[in-house]
Amino acid sequence: MKSRPRILGAVLACIGLPVVLTVTEAMSFHLRNRSNGTIVSSGQKREYVLHVPRSYDNSTPTALVISLHGAALWGAAQQEISQWNEVAEREGLIVVYPSALGEHGPRAWHVDEGSGLMKDVTFIAELIDTLQAAYNIDPARIYANGLSNGGGMAFVLSCALSNRIAAIGMVAAAQTLPWEWCSDDRAVPMISFHGTADLQVPYNGGQGSLVILRLGPAFPAVPTWTANWAERNQCESNPVETAVAIDVARIEYRDCDGSTGVVLYTIHGGGHTWPGGGPLPQWFTGATSRSIDATGLMWAFFRKYALVQD
Repeated sequence: MKSRPRILGAVLACIGLPVVLTVTEAMSFHLRNRSNGTIVSSGQKREYVLHVPRSYDNSTPTALVISLHGAALWGAAQQEISQWNEVAEREGLIVVYPSALGEHGPRAWHVDEGSGLMKDVTFIAELIDTLQAAYNIDPARIYANGLSNGGGMAFVLSCALSNRIAAIGMVAAAQTLPWEWCSDDRAVPMISFHGTADLQVPYNGGQGSLVILRLGPAFPAVPTWTANWAERNQCESNPVETAVAIDVARIEYRDCDGSTGVVLYTIHGGGHTWPGGGPLPQWFTGATSRSIDATGLMWAFFRKYALVQD
């Protein structure tokens, strides 16, 4: 009988060890994924992660990149996936990773014609205002990009904030709004990356494999969507295609209005991922190409464009 306390203690210790590890990992996760900034927009607390490069000089106007996460993710996750911080340190730009709200489920940007859409647009506009009040942000060099649902939000911003966003980038973008929704015809430069083996947002259009993605309208075919953007920018109708790598092709529409560009990188066999970016679960998202660095290519594209101030 005297051995029972010792045995019970050993059992509890064995049971407790995974609990301790789980708590430790949970605390580590929280520290890695917490926001470092908040504002109140439309009466709601909104969060973001801000990265200011070590080289920042308040006397120098600095470019701002807004990077938007995919559905069910958050700002810090987008920071890890996109790895914009590395470019920020190398090129001396400020990056902000806003978080969507998760009012009725996972966090997601409102990229439909519901009432939440303009709340998200207002949030991004007020976030820009907040950062411009605190830092020397160059108003001509503000760029937006996003993954999946965040890519859809980047399209929204190209229409709703075209007077503030100089260029747009999209990766595996989930587009749900019809082109007719966008009444702003300003030529906005756009660069896009999409995998042909993307099951969540199919390259050739249609419903995604997730049930939640099958509840909405079918996604448009990526080449068609890109051609529509080129038409919006009044580009020549015949794009130039080049092979970038064994698994990557680049299509560029040229001679667009205002010297803007429209570029699509097609990743053959690529999944619902950020090319060259942080790791994602391959069993769910598919393969991530390492042949190109989407973030580096995006910045090389962005830096060519500055908004003409009225």
